[in-house]
Amino acid sequence: MSYAADDRDTDKVGIDRRLAAALVRAGFTGRIESRLEARLGRPIDPARADLGRLLFFDKILGLHEDNSCAGCHSPAFGFGDSQRMAIGVDNNGVVGPNRRGPRNQRRSPLVANTIFYPALMWTPRFVALSGDPFDPSLGFKFPPPENLVTGVPTLLSAQGSLPSTELVEMAGFTGITANPGPFGARHFQFDNGLGQTLPAPDETGFHNFPIQAMVDARLNAIPAYLEKFGAVFNGGVPLSPGGITIHMRRLAIAEFQTTLTAADAPLDRFARGETRAMTSGQKRGALLFFEKARCVTCHAVAGPSNEMFSDFRPHRIGGPQVAPVFGVGTGDTIFDGPGENEDFGFEQTEGDPALRYTFRTAPLRNLKVAPGFFHNGAFATLEAAIGHHLDVQSSLREYDSATNALPADLFAGPFEGILAAGIDPKLRKPIRLSEDEFRDLVEFVRDGLFDARVLAFCNRLPQSVPSGLPLQAFEGCQ
Repeated sequence: MSYAADDRDTDKVGIDRRLAAALVRAGFTGRIESRLEARLGRPIDPARADLGRLLFFDKILGLHEDNSCAGCHSPAFGFGDSQRMAIGVDNNGVVGPNRRGPRNQRRSPLVANTIFYPALMWTPRFVALSGDPFDPSLGFKFPPPENLVTGVPTLLSAQGSLPSTELVEMAGFTGITANPGPFGARHFQFDNGLGQTLPAPDETGFHNFPIQAMVDARLNAIPAYLEKFGAVFNGGVPLSPGGITIHMRRLAIAEFQTTLTAADAPLDRFARGETRAMTSGQKRGALLFFEKARCVTCHAVAGPSNEMFSDFRPHRIGGPQVAPVFGVGTGDTIFDGPGENEDFGFEQTEGDPALRYTFRTAPLRNLKVAPGFFHNGAFATLEAAIGHHLDVQSSLREYDSATNALPADLFAGPFEGILAAGIDPKLRKPIRLSEDEFRDLVEFVRDGLFDARVLAFCNRLPQSVPSGLPLQAFEGCQ
């Protein structure tokens, strides 16, 4: 059932009843956050979470010593990216709009609510094989060399240590000329001697496990961390050097990230019976989302979606290609395609050409603080991102860098390959909305799914970290 533009409901009781019924049909309860500790099987550990917070902001986890987890996941942006496309190592020490440095490949996603995600990252590279991020029974699927990760309780804890091993994110390229591993000679230009030298690859051919060992060694050399890890994992007794392990790091960082839950938006409160929690425009937009515009088909809420507004599956939705120029100071990831200006998406993870140009459906909570949209920040506004879904082929063909305020160091790539591969059947036909309907839909996604506690995330910023390394400058938190 759908409602036309001239059927904009002025009967508050009527629209409330229709929306409540739509939420029941979709499987949305507004109670996902209240179930968190039951899903974990225990209360959140404040001491463990605080240790994870310090690690999250400490550049000691990166061999290059110029980026922390928070460098790409800023508290001023919902612990998401402050950039349209991420900037990792060799940055200028700023986290915010004035951050500068070579681009990576995609936009860093929001960390808030990721404890509920059954699949992480845009491709997605990290997956709970059970379909439940709280169920470790089947293990967690990762790319090589990690492959199958076991022995940790949640998908988020399995993933927590991985950024340290990513050269473009935190490890850097110092020493890669002598120890290239899977990287080719074109990356030698980034070997700038800063930070700590990369270890040689191990028998897997990758740097990952040797890097993890070096990070653990760095932490074990800091008395303050031996004390803090001991307080959490050793009954309050400081650990001896060598006692800090990757397993402890994973659990601590994941515990902090678990505290970044923000799933009490107006729609959640409405679903729990607070009919005044939403504006009339948000309610009309919600009805469009769940019915006429069919957004919930992919931005799902039921079952494994955990009310996060994503089916967490790959789809080819025709997002415009955006890429930097590969080279020192501009971009440190070699993109796909003959012009090295395409992103093949999920094909990179699975090796299946049928998955080319597909990406995981983006969760929609708390997008109000995002500086850009889609996996590569192609769109500057939520209006443009939603508008793309309504007429994908026209939007893709007509994409304009200037109109979308694309940063000067990013360039639009070709669209022909995407169209040839085929847009997802759900989006092949344009969806017709009136101007009023479109405005209501945007209001719902922007404000109806926004938890205002996100605006207070800067209070998680520590004054200092145990390594003694200086914090980055977090714009918007001063």
